[in-house]
Parts: sequence; C-alpha cells; structure tokens
Amino acid sequence: MTARHRRELESTATQIRNRLKAKRVPGGERIFQRIYTRLGCEGRPPYFVVEFHPYTGLTLTVRVREDTAYVRLSDALHDAPTPVVEAAAAILLGRLYRRQPPKDLLEIYRRFSYARTTRLRLHRLRQHRARRVEHRPAGTHHDLGPLFVDLNQRYFENLLPLPRLSWSKRGWRSLLGCFDPALQQIVLNRELDRKTVPEYVVAYVLYHEMLHLKHPMKFARCRRESHSPSFRKEEKKFRDYQRAMKFLDRFPAC
Repeated sequence: MTARHRRELESTATQIRNRLKAKRVPGGERIFQRIYTRLGCEGRPPYFVVEFHPYTGLTLTVRVREDTAYVRLSDALHDAPTPVVEAAAAILLGRLYRRQPPKDLLEIYRRFSYARTTRLRLHRLRQHRARRVEHRPAGTHHDLGPLFVDLNQRYFENLLPLPRLSWSKRGWRSLLGCFDPALQQIVLNRELDRKTVPEYVVAYVLYHEMLHLKHPMKFARCRRESHSPSFRKEEKKFRDYQRAMKFLDRFPAC
C-alpha cells in the first residue's frame, strides 16, 4: 500500500466518522435513560442509540433490537433546547412502554412544534425533501383541470394560482384530498375517480382543498387551526354542498 493510498483511506475513514458523529444527538443516550426512569418503565433500560434523521416533518421513531433501542429524531430538532429532546423522548418511550408522558413535557413539545420558527424550518425542509407529484389533472373519469378553472372563476374571482393537480397513486382509506402548501400541490384520492362518483362531489373536494390555498393553516395560542370559522362559512357556499355531503357520508360504500 502506497503512502498516498493510505492517506486517502484515512481521509475517507475520518469523513465517515464525522458523518456518524454529526448524526448523533448530543447527550441523547443520557436523556433517554433519564426519561426512562422518570416514566417508571420497568426492567433494565436498553442501550439507546439516538440519531438525527432527515425526515420531511417532525417524525420520531424508535425500534428495539435485542437490548438496543434505535431512536431517530427529525433533524428539525437539531439545536432544539434539551427540554424539547426530553419531551420527544417521553413521547417515544410512552408510546413504546405504554406510559403517559408528563403533561409539562407534552406542553413543551407542543409549544416547540407550533412555534413560528419551527414551522418555517419544516416548510423549508419539506420544499427540499418532499416528493412532488407530476401535474396530471386528468383521471380516468374526472379531469381536475377544467374543474379548477371553473371553481376559481366562480368562487375565487380567478385569484388563486394554479397548483400542481393530480390523483393519488393508491386509494386512501380516510383522506379525500390533500393540499401541500410547501409544494403547492393538490392531490385527490383516486377512489373519487370513479364513474359512480358524481362530478359535483369531485368538485366539492377540490373546492375544499382550494380553500386551503386561500385560508392557510394558522398557529395561534399554541393551537393549530386548519379550518377556521371563515373557512367553514365559505365552504358552505359551494353550490352542491348538501348533496356532496350526503354522498360522502356513504362513501366509499357507494
């Protein structure tokens, strides 16, 4: 082995160690052991490996393999105060060991997750990491393109910008539609793209998601507000609101 080759291997090993070190949550193992004790979990605690992971949101996961618990915290928690990491630990361990997390820690995490700086960071992360759908408004039986144009003219004075429109790749069990503000896209449940689903029902679901464009989600007094009173009031202005609601009450059985 030449001296140059040896230096290259050492440099690569150093880079790998630095990357692994950057992923580790500082003091993560001690924090999880402390919260394990505080929650009153029985038995010997596992060895905790706590790392940051590039999720698109505030995702927290834990999996146990033999005597080791592998914990992944969203890297949106990077530089978060220690009490926030303690709160994340309480949430994960409470879920794993069926313990009720302390209310003070839940409140700390709720305040952190609803803070404006956190929401802005998550918005930026989602813009870079989340999957963008292709603009494919035409389904097998319904076309979201003409519907958007008609709804925008009828209810929004043509003021809404055109987002990406598409249908979900798979059927969703409980979600009818989704608007993603970070990606500026509206996706509707492909189960609505049926011949048996009236166009006014598809139009209502699309209208609902378009209202999210007009009425962005708000975070006030540490609470999230997706459907404000003004949102609900405007939602009922949809021409076939009652008929659509009646149909969706039986969906997808119909």
